[in-house]
Amino acid sequence: MAQYETLIREDLDGGIAVVTLNRPASANALNTQMGRELLDLFRSVLMDPGDLRCLVLTGAGDRVFCAGGDLRERNGMSDTDWQRQHVIFEQAFYTLMDCPVPAIAAVNGAAYGGGTEMALACDFIHAAEGARFALTEPKLGIIPGGGGTQNLPRAVGSRRAKELIFATTPFSAAEAAEWGMVNRVWPSADLMPGVLELARRIAANGPIAVRQAKRAMTLGVETDLKTGLAIEIEAYNRTVPTADRREGVLAFNEKRTPRFTGL
Repeated sequence: MAQYETLIREDLDGGIAVVTLNRPASANALNTQMGRELLDLFRSVLMDPGDLRCLVLTGAGDRVFCAGGDLRERNGMSDTDWQRQHVIFEQAFYTLMDCPVPAIAAVNGAAYGGGTEMALACDFIHAAEGARFALTEPKLGIIPGGGGTQNLPRAVGSRRAKELIFATTPFSAAEAAEWGMVNRVWPSADLMPGVLELARRIAANGPIAVRQAKRAMTLGVETDLKTGLAIEIEAYNRTVPTADRREGVLAFNEKRTPRFTGL
């Protein structure tokens, strides 16, 4: 497994991986190295998830998830170099969105700019009470370019997202939960235990079934209902000839916990 300078990957029992953004001295800001490492990690999961059943993404420390792009590194960067760097960031986020296994953002603190976009690229978000979000790019003369102009409207509605992006208004975890962007808000000390318990519940289910359910929802929500239903049935039929489907039914009838293998 690859060793990273800016990330910590911890693989737990049951097929759960916790990925920690690990640049606490720089507020876990995205620099080129972190972008390359995130792309490498998410691409490896996309190409071969292996036994992985759930991915949790969080930040080092208890105050910051990710402060967005590292503006110290970007200071004086040429237009060409800026665009080349951004390709790395955008591809990392797009690959996270394509991740076949569920990805949970455990937002432990401030998530600004690319930090909010990274959280939005996950399947859903749990946040600490003190977490705050903002898409601040227009203050720099740019726009959100890591999916923010697309994922935020889908999470909170177009009119609210326009206000938040145009005015670069910070908002709290409680507000994000009220608007539907955050699934649950936790006391800071309870965030990771709570998210990991949820990850264990997800990982205990049939991994093929969970992946196919994710695929059906991700693709289907962007289509009309009839097309979405066709995508659902295609995904459903992929689960029928699996050993996991047979094991699930057998375990139910034998009144025991199923032992899923992903086959």
